[in-house]
Amino acid sequence: MKQVVQSVKKADCETRIAVLRLEIDYELATLHDAMVVEDLNKINECKKRLERFRQELYTLLKRIKK
Repeated sequence: MKQVVQSVKKADCETRIAVLRLEIDYELATLHDAMVVEDLNKINECKKRLERFRQELYTLLKRIKK
């Protein structure tokens, strides 16, 4: 039973990682657009979101390796 639960958790993590990578790509494109027009508020917002995504990705990757 433990193996089944671990397998399901791993699949959930892998799915979230895939979605998170898409979100990061989108946010990087948004950051690029903000940098082109020199919108400092938007740049800072993007950086904050990217930092949250980075932390979540790191956490998920650690869970998978266990």
